[in-house]
Amino acid sequence: MKVFRGLEAIPAGWPASAVSIGKFDGVHLGHRTVIDGLKSIAREHGLQSVVVTFDRHPLALLAPAICPPTLVSTEQKIELLADTGVDATLVLEFNEALSSLPPEEFIRSILVKALHVRQVLVGRDFRFGAKGAGDVALLQRLGREFGFEVRLIDDVTHENERRVSSSWIRELMLAGDPRAAARLLGRLPAVRGVVVTGARRGRELGFPTANLSPESEGLIPADGVYAGWLTDAGFRYPAAISVGNNPTFAGVAQQQVEAYVLDRDIDLYGHVVEVSFEERIRGMVAFTGIDPLIVQIRDDVEQVRRILALPAGAV
Repeated sequence: MKVFRGLEAIPAGWPASAVSIGKFDGVHLGHRTVIDGLKSIAREHGLQSVVVTFDRHPLALLAPAICPPTLVSTEQKIELLADTGVDATLVLEFNEALSSLPPEEFIRSILVKALHVRQVLVGRDFRFGAKGAGDVALLQRLGREFGFEVRLIDDVTHENERRVSSSWIRELMLAGDPRAAARLLGRLPAVRGVVVTGARRGRELGFPTANLSPESEGLIPADGVYAGWLTDAGFRYPAAISVGNNPTFAGVAQQQVEAYVLDRDIDLYGHVVEVSFEERIRGMVAFTGIDPLIVQIRDDVEQVRRILALPAGAV
C-alpha cells in the first residue's frame, strides 16, 4: 500500500481512483466492509482504491474538551489499512486550513485534482467541508459536475444489534470487555509502546513485568487484570496483564500497562512491543500486604492459562 502524507506527496501522474473518506478509527469490521466494497468497485472500473483519512480526530482541533480517545494511533491505523489490501491511503493533517475548507473546495482540491476520482463510497450521514456543511446531496451534485459517481453504503450491524462503530468499541474497552470489542474489530484490541524501567516490584515478587511507556499507542482498557499476549519482534508470548495504578503500592502512575510473560524471563527493556487483550479476569484491588498479593497473582496466572488454553505450567 502506498501512503501519501498530504496532497503534496501524491504523484502528479496518479491514475483515476475510487475513494472512501473517513476517520477509520480502529479499522473495524464496518470499515473493512466499506474497504472491501471500495476494492471491488476499483477492480470493476480499473481504478486505484484509495482511503482518505486524517492524522487526528477532527474534534481534537475543533472541540478538544469533548474529543474522545482514539482506538489506535495514526501509525497503527496506517498499518491496519495496509492489511486490508487497499492500494493507497492519503493521510491529511486536520489543521485550521483543512477544517475551514468549503465543501466544494474540499472535493475539488482533494478528490478531483489530486486523486482524479471516478467513484466515491460514503455513508448516508456523510458530512464534509467547513462546519460539516457538505452532505450527500451536495456530494452527488458535485459528482455530476466533476464526473464521478457517488455510492452510498448502508450501516454494518453486528448480529442485528447496533451499528458497528468506533464509539461502541470505545464503550466496550472502557468497560473492560476486550472480548466483545474484538468481535467488532475483527482482531484483539492492542496497545503498543516502548518497554521502560519500572519500580521492579514484579521481579521482587517473582513475576517480572514489561512496563509500557505512558506514551503507548492505542486505547488502554479499563483498570484490571487481563489475559492476553505480548508480541516482540514477531514472537507472541502469553501474558498476564495489569492495567491501572497498582493500588497496593503508593506513587504509581494511573493507567500503567504491565505484562508478565508466562514461564519466560525475557529482557525487553527498550523494545517496542504490542500487548493485546483477550479477556478481563478481575478488577484492580488494593491488598493488605505482599503475601495475599502473591497468592492472587498466582491465581491470575492460572486463570490466564485456562483462558488462553495453555498447558499447566508451560507456554
